[in-house]
Amino acid sequence: MQAHVEGETVQVGHAGREQFYDARGYGHPVDGELHLSHVEAAHLLFRGDLDSVEGMGFREFFETEGGLASRFLVYKDLRDRGFYLTPARDEWVDDTDGIDFVVYPRGKGPWDDAVEYRVRVVAERETVPAADLGDVVLAVVDEESELTYLETSVPEVSGTATDHTEHGTDAALLDDRVAVWEPPEWLYARGFYGQPLDDDRTAIQLSLIEGAYLAEQGVLSVPGGREAVLELGRETEGDRFDRRLTVYTVLRARGIVPKTGFKFGADFRTYAHVSSVDDLGHSERLVRVLPDGHTFAPRDLSLDVRLAHGVRKEMVFAFTDGTSHGPDVDPNGEVEWLAVQRLTP
Repeated sequence: MQAHVEGETVQVGHAGREQFYDARGYGHPVDGELHLSHVEAAHLLFRGDLDSVEGMGFREFFETEGGLASRFLVYKDLRDRGFYLTPARDEWVDDTDGIDFVVYPRGKGPWDDAVEYRVRVVAERETVPAADLGDVVLAVVDEESELTYLETSVPEVSGTATDHTEHGTDAALLDDRVAVWEPPEWLYARGFYGQPLDDDRTAIQLSLIEGAYLAEQGVLSVPGGREAVLELGRETEGDRFDRRLTVYTVLRARGIVPKTGFKFGADFRTYAHVSSVDDLGHSERLVRVLPDGHTFAPRDLSLDVRLAHGVRKEMVFAFTDGTSHGPDVDPNGEVEWLAVQRLTP
């Protein structure tokens, strides 16, 4: 069977529609003909189902079409896995923004009202704006043409931990942390703030993030006031401190206890259900705090997701400008969330 190119499409006649669309979900029918994308045409040439496109076989067509290689590898892989998929074109599928393919559940095709994945293809060395992710599967093609699928979504960020904030506790600044010499019992036992200096919990050391949060809530009384803690935090971490404090504040407001994620290479590990540190489960998520407008390198995404998976946690990214924190912070408006995990389609 022969095909010819018309602009952005490869066109075949009525027989092609019956053979390729009706039977196997390729292309988009138009006025009795079948319009194929170039990646679909390349796949049909590769399989030998098309004889030529404008007289070209697979090799010549593949070499002539610039920018086709990564999308072809992903298209072929998903077809090999038993999926029908459609290139994301405005006339062919709904909601094409930021994606390359719409993938249907196994056993279904473009004639069914069901979508399994929305896929965006990137090469290993490309970058991806965080704003383009969420409800998208990122198909990363590495330098050896191997594929990694990363599923991105907007997670539900909420928990049941009660934030105990009794007021009037004295504290002191010590280098890059805060010390509470006579802590109330709830501070560590139920609030899971800081680390005790001894088994009797006669003193608690807080991180600067915890100290700043509790000072802003009016729980701690620190020499120099809350501004002294904030100033020390900014001297220690720069703008990153305010971003982390905003995310910490929002997590606490949403019933989640954040603790340092340093051992895992993240900003926080989080606990959604804390009633007592004596009955504490494993943390569920790792959270990395990033500025608004962040752009990911696929290599960094893969590293974070692999690490989180290795310690049985979900990887979540939090994006904020860090300009708002304190008692009046809006827990629903200051932070954008993104969850990423490995996917085997």
